[in-house]
Amino acid sequence: MKLAVLIPCLNEQDSVGLVIKSIPKHIRGIKKVDIVIVDDGSTDKTLAVAKTYGVRHFVVHKKNTGLAKSFADGVEKALALGADIIVNTDGDNQYPQSDIPRLIAPILAGKADMVIADRQTDTIAHFSPIKKFLQKLGSGAIRFFSGTDIPDAVSGFRAMTRDAALELNIFTKYTYTIETIIQAAKKNLRIESIKIRTNPKFRTSRLVKSYGSYIRQSLSTIVRILALYEPLKVFFNNRRTGRSAGYHCCRTIRVLCRNRY
Repeated sequence: MKLAVLIPCLNEQDSVGLVIKSIPKHIRGIKKVDIVIVDDGSTDKTLAVAKTYGVRHFVVHKKNTGLAKSFADGVEKALALGADIIVNTDGDNQYPQSDIPRLIAPILAGKADMVIADRQTDTIAHFSPIKKFLQKLGSGAIRFFSGTDIPDAVSGFRAMTRDAALELNIFTKYTYTIETIIQAAKKNLRIESIKIRTNPKFRTSRLVKSYGSYIRQSLSTIVRILALYEPLKVFFNNRRTGRSAGYHCCRTIRVLCRNRY
């Protein structure tokens, strides 16, 4: 079995080396580990630092295209390298790379097509109470709409099989985390979760510029993906509630826009 570890980066010269050197090079059940740096328009020395650590596989964007595009291009590169399992982590050293063997274990055992790490956000000291609440609320919404039981739906530390990767298509531009879970659920892929502890905070999140913006983008993603797979649920009213799923999402978006988090 061949494993590819994707590291999306945007100006991560200070942390990417920590990520690379902490990735296990020998994992039971894996014959080869390839590391793929997905550089999303960095203007610092991220690429140069990665090369000093022996990385040979790169996807380079001349300008910033966003996390979803970086993930999709990284997956495409991993598939081209012949990866049987693909792990996505992050260039800011948030995730413990030493847990990669645990992350892929359900896949190697034939029990899962996708595994998503649960950061146990209630235990993360640098997460504010409002961020912890919104993470829990968001994951609950995704569980409801996807029919899955994933505690930390927006975690980027995840693994998938080659076949699962070939089943998924990234349509949105903001983030892949929500979209891939909903797609995987609708395609009856087996999704599991493992608990992890995150590393100490290295930098502020670049994805969440404001809580209101993040929620609006996430809800918009849910509506768009559900519209592809369950248009009747999105556009037509539920007999019991008299409202459609699309109505509830759009109403929440309007409230958030009005409140301007």
